[in-house]
Amino acid sequence: MEASLTVPEAPAPNVLDKEALLVAWFRARESVLIGFSGGVDSAYLACVALEALGADHVLAVIGRSASFPQEQWARARQVADQFGVPVLELDTDEMNDPQYAANPVNRCYYCKTELWSKLVPVAAARGLAVIVDGSNFDDLADYRPGARAGLEQGVASPLAELRFTKDDIRALSRARDMPTWSQPSSPCLSSRLPYGIDVTPLRLRKVEQGERALRTLGVTGNLRVRYHGDTARVEMDTDQLNHWSAIARRGAVREAVRSAGFTRVELDLRGFRSGGLNDLVRDERVDACVLDLTETD
Repeated sequence: MEASLTVPEAPAPNVLDKEALLVAWFRARESVLIGFSGGVDSAYLACVALEALGADHVLAVIGRSASFPQEQWARARQVADQFGVPVLELDTDEMNDPQYAANPVNRCYYCKTELWSKLVPVAAARGLAVIVDGSNFDDLADYRPGARAGLEQGVASPLAELRFTKDDIRALSRARDMPTWSQPSSPCLSSRLPYGIDVTPLRLRKVEQGERALRTLGVTGNLRVRYHGDTARVEMDTDQLNHWSAIARRGAVREAVRSAGFTRVELDLRGFRSGGLNDLVRDERVDACVLDLTETD
């Protein structure tokens, strides 16, 4: 969770009003299929849908591929099991789409096109009235090419439509005792590769192994291992950056990331930034903002 984020123990009355509107939104549609990652947004959405419609009228679908972290899959299954959310898993094949693999700036469009093309037939076969995703109102301010794919396939975004912010969703999740309320955001592993660098299973596996090694070491909160060839550039929350950049701990960070197959390891001194990959496109002066751990004792 972001170190600077403060979430109230009880949602404000206007936030509770939004939840009532969401319940009404689901009941008006009678049944729903949810694109389910097990993150903060989709987990909350699934639990409200379950409350509004009952298990016979809700299906949460997890799309699995090399870009979906194993730990995230485990969390998604855990949350679904804890709250009784019906789940279907299916494989997606975006890795074999050359337009996706080339990693253009609109890579997410091809990923979401593949996902929704698999989910639309499932919803139709099961008689589910609407397909929804977990996009929230804050997401509308960022560059999200995947949203266009959803619009093209008729996917609804009720959290965005009803103006739920991320803070709203965290507060409401906390009130429901959902473990996801404080969960860091976790986009797909492909988001760790700079645009234009081909997405391959090997590169994604190195990123995932590097992040897993840092978690095992004790890094908490938001974390990204950005792939730059033989170099891994690590982003973490400011409090974690202050802790792990200390001279006595730099070597442990370096060796954890090197265990994933990287040669050089850098800490991004700007800390974690949501949408950091988009920032990289706009700002070419990143090299002046890193701490090279490669030769640190």
